[in-house]
Amino acid sequence: MQLNFLDQPMPKHLSSGFPDSMVILDCETTGGQAIHHRIIEIGLVVIEQGKLVETWQSFIDPHVQIPPFIQKLTGISPFMLVGAPAFSDIAQTLLEKIEGRTLVAHNARFDYSFLKNEFDRVGIRYNAKPLCSVKFSRNLYPQFRRHGLSQIIQRFELAIENRHRALDDAQMVYQFFQKSSALFSDDEIAATCQALLKRPALPTLLNAKDVEKLPAAAGVYYFYDEKGALLYVGKSVHIRNRVMSHFSSDHKNPKDLQMSTKIAHVDFERTPSDFGAQIRESSQIKQLAPLYNRRLRKVKKLYQIRSRTDDAGYLRLSVEIVETADTQLDEQFGLFRSARQASKKLEALADQYFLCHKLMNLEGSQTSNHPCFRAQLKKCFGACHGKETSELYNERTQAALKNYQVKTWPYQGPILLEERDPNNLDNVIFHVVDRWRYVAKLALLEDIYDYGYQLAQLQQQHATAAKGSALLLGTQPSSPSESQLQTSEAQLEHHHQFDLDTYFILVRFLVNQKKTQVNGLKVWPLVAIATP
Repeated sequence: MQLNFLDQPMPKHLSSGFPDSMVILDCETTGGQAIHHRIIEIGLVVIEQGKLVETWQSFIDPHVQIPPFIQKLTGISPFMLVGAPAFSDIAQTLLEKIEGRTLVAHNARFDYSFLKNEFDRVGIRYNAKPLCSVKFSRNLYPQFRRHGLSQIIQRFELAIENRHRALDDAQMVYQFFQKSSALFSDDEIAATCQALLKRPALPTLLNAKDVEKLPAAAGVYYFYDEKGALLYVGKSVHIRNRVMSHFSSDHKNPKDLQMSTKIAHVDFERTPSDFGAQIRESSQIKQLAPLYNRRLRKVKKLYQIRSRTDDAGYLRLSVEIVETADTQLDEQFGLFRSARQASKKLEALADQYFLCHKLMNLEGSQTSNHPCFRAQLKKCFGACHGKETSELYNERTQAALKNYQVKTWPYQGPILLEERDPNNLDNVIFHVVDRWRYVAKLALLEDIYDYGYQLAQLQQQHATAAKGSALLLGTQPSSPSESQLQTSEAQLEHHHQFDLDTYFILVRFLVNQKKTQVNGLKVWPLVAIATP
């Protein structure tokens, strides 16, 4: 879920993982050297406890000429600075707004150096430990090569009116932090900020060298106790920061606090991207059953919502067991780990769409024509006793189920999913997937033959070559029989059962072509190898 940023709504407040009190600041200057050039505009956003409490902007008369290229870049002309205060005039006001708060800036070294020099010129000593939003971006989004503000604005589709203006740019950093608050946990953000501000905290049993070896890359990590017992398996796009997030001094989760006291060793396994990390984490938790990973334990049965039309034309819903080996995804609404979870979802949909509990198999007799209890509370419009027409009721029922339709497999057959690290193109893994079932992880492309597959385009090339040879020889090229093509499919059903967690991961990365591309994945159609 971490990189589906195009789908994430903008939260009202920032994550509590950010410093409690901070000011996001941006400067526009006459050039790039703080010793020689001057500030011409300052804009800042003041944050307290995650809430934006103040914005402030001021032009500043630099008492020097503004180079033409700066005027073109910023849109700030000498005319706009006529009557503007000198830095000395606003220094005290500015100091009151930033002192005692964590200073945040995009490329913080630049803005901080200009502030220090301007304050020094008016006899004010200003020292801070700034938080750089460029480094913040690099730490949490290592899959991207560039982290300039323009790239972040484009990446997150942020709306800005005046690029390279101080307050507008500061507000873009704030919105970037908002987006990050929706994508990452409080602990992950806190660990990132602490690492950048050089305030790490480690469990007492853990050797610091274990943490130093952790990569700033995607993968899976493992926590062990002193005796070598596996405590926890996790994943992240930035292993080091995610591991550090577990060691935050502010433990809001009792489980994390208890686990931290036992951690004596950390190991890791790199993956090319977040996709491989999620797949690997899910399979390792099911296979190894770590002490503190309970939510992803393997389940043999799932539950679904089934719909049928009764003799009166009304849609009736019920919860049924699904054998994972026989999952027919196109006939289902929702997949759940327990009957109770499925029933709770039905109850929530009934409340939201004013559906009838009797027709949803949630109340009493399903055959009587008496009004249901909810009809007396005006939470059911009377479908249970014919007061509401089946057309109207069914329309609402279908609307309620729409978002819970199990996704149809978007390809004609099995696929080879190429996962390549954008920062190291030699780091590549191939995944064989068919109808939401994860078949295999391959290090070499040619290993697909061991699973009874070949690339569809390769088969097409062979078919074209065979056709040409047949024409020269005056014979007809042979085609594989239907039973031959079904061999691999039968093997898939026998060896690779449907897994709910894997399904959710695959849906997140594959249902939208743009998401697939954003996550750096390539899809290659596969076909079964015809046996003679």
